[in-house]
Amino acid sequence: AQPEVKSLGPLDIRADVKAAGLNFRDVLNTLGMVYMPCIGLEFAGVITEVGAEVSHLAVGDRIFGLGESTFGSSTVVDGRVVTKIPENLNFEQAATIPLTFLTAWYALYDLGDLKANETILIHAAAGGVGMAAVQIAKRIGAEILGTASAPKWDTLRGMGLTDDAIASSRSLDFAEQYRERREGRGVDVVLNALARDFIDVSLTLVHEGGRFLEMGKTDIREPEWVAEHFPHVAYQNFDLMDAGHDRIRAMLESLAELFGSGELEPLPLLT
Repeated sequence: AQPEVKSLGPLDIRADVKAAGLNFRDVLNTLGMVYMPCIGLEFAGVITEVGAEVSHLAVGDRIFGLGESTFGSSTVVDGRVVTKIPENLNFEQAATIPLTFLTAWYALYDLGDLKANETILIHAAAGGVGMAAVQIAKRIGAEILGTASAPKWDTLRGMGLTDDAIASSRSLDFAEQYRERREGRGVDVVLNALARDFIDVSLTLVHEGGRFLEMGKTDIREPEWVAEHFPHVAYQNFDLMDAGHDRIRAMLESLAELFGSGELEPLPLLT
């Protein structure tokens, strides 16, 4: 029997998948640690059909963005969460961008309101969202601190982080090391993907009026608990889809322009 062909809603598009990104959420889903209804959440491809109310895209357009079950040959998705691929990128490069850069953009601009000369601590900075966040924080003009496991420190150095800005994501010593290196100064923003004691220790680094942005899914703290123990910190756990389809489209279009101009670069990839 032939598989059922999903019909299009008025805002949907159908696309042939040319490349799909393997996201950490897919790994957590496979391990049963975080539930997602499908495997494969981001892709690049070519539009084969558009819904009646889709006006910014057309059949034949090369596109990238968010998807569902993108490890298959075709996907149907809301046209507001995809946009055209810049001409200077291939499908594989484009597939590294959607979840990583959208998450970092939403966190640093919309939620964290990161400003030039503020300091941000990016945990797991050698991961997908981490590497995207480093590029975006540089664009903003922030001072960047980044943790990673020791074998990945050269990756952070390659992105321009100095040894004073680098610490281990496998040891709780990072907080004291940053205090010593920075003469006791805290940080304005933490972008977090770690769990358990790493969260508690990271919260101690945030100074008055700082923001703690939790993108992890395995150790989300209650806002009331944070307010009681760290009243000086604005804590927010978030999911990219909280931004809504229209905001995601606007962010994707901004990203496409910056990748097209070369101001941002795709992530390293294996095919």
